[in-house]
Amino acid sequence: MADMNTRISDFLWKNLNERPVVPQKDPVWTALGGTGTELWLDTGDMEEAGANWTAEMSALTTNNTLLNNEIQKGIYDVLISEAKHLVAHLPVNEKVKEIAFILNARHGLRLASRFGGMVSVELHTDAAHDIDAIEYYGRRFHELCPDQFLIKVPFTAEGLIGARKLREAGIRVNFTLEFSARQNVLVTKVARPDYVNVFLGRVGAFMADNKLGDGSGAGEMAVISSQNWVTALSSENPWQTKLIAASLRNYRQLELLAGTDVFTIPPKVAAAGRKNLQGTFFPRMHENYEVSMFPSAAEAHIEKFWTVDDNVLNLAGRLSENLPATGTELIQIAREEGCADMFPSLTKQEKSAIASDGKIPVYSRWKERIREGSISADTLLSLAGLASFTADQKMLDDRILEIIS
Repeated sequence: MADMNTRISDFLWKNLNERPVVPQKDPVWTALGGTGTELWLDTGDMEEAGANWTAEMSALTTNNTLLNNEIQKGIYDVLISEAKHLVAHLPVNEKVKEIAFILNARHGLRLASRFGGMVSVELHTDAAHDIDAIEYYGRRFHELCPDQFLIKVPFTAEGLIGARKLREAGIRVNFTLEFSARQNVLVTKVARPDYVNVFLGRVGAFMADNKLGDGSGAGEMAVISSQNWVTALSSENPWQTKLIAASLRNYRQLELLAGTDVFTIPPKVAAAGRKNLQGTFFPRMHENYEVSMFPSAAEAHIEKFWTVDDNVLNLAGRLSENLPATGTELIQIAREEGCADMFPSLTKQEKSAIASDGKIPVYSRWKERIREGSISADTLLSLAGLASFTADQKMLDDRILEIIS
């Protein structure tokens, strides 16, 4: 296995001839950076990144969906064909996963080489509930590009454990698919990553699509609450965690959430921001934005996006000091501490329903379970996000399989 990894590493670096860009400064982004916010681009598209990358930006972030978008263009078909001899001895499923790793790593190396910043690379979705796989592939990504790669690990019970193991090995982690302050408190205390996230655009979309509100306020409040909790926890911890405001849908959120540790900005939002903003920013982490909630939201417990109760704090403290060996054990502890809604049991039919809904769950399916406290809106969004990534990962894997067959 070590010999195969060495040959793959050599293959990934071979003929990597990206010409580094020489970015220019932008006064809007300079002003925003003055509030303490670090700026990342949320794209895996080399051309989109090139059109929006400026001297104030420090990283790019990819995921299973963004990588699949690049693979489906056909730009890596030759690489897939060339890579198959490196994994010829593996069973078919393992061949596909290994080539998926090669594609993710190669694209990440291209982005890192061209733009010079950090790049978040995401694990195959099959690793989401596999601690050994999280650690194995996380280490391999890190060994390829230790100064620039951040390893994205998803919000699962196993993800918390796997991310902690990576951090204890000195590997930088961007923990992903969180939507609430309470999730981020748990992740900060237990996994101890370099970065946590709030995908605020999807929080607003969940409200609007399910007619629980007009979509305003909830995502912003989840970010502000998360930022204040993460800052407070980091001041007490020997490790430091930063908050990412991700999935911005509107350039005005750049003003509303100025002072957040990090923005990952989609290219369309970045372009609109540069065009429409005047460059006057103030830190907003002590704002108390009004959350639009219709009467139908009364039983949805939307407040869990930005509130953190004692049960979550007790669970975070218990797991931080005594990390269990398995996801099953972690879930049992969560139930003992009154946090069953963060790691719910799902039937096969319920898992299928989450996958069919796409990124935004249909609230009416889950209303009774939310009311009884066995699942929650933030958890639903995490599950839906992983299911969506899994669907895109399958498309990527199918293209690999078609080529190597």
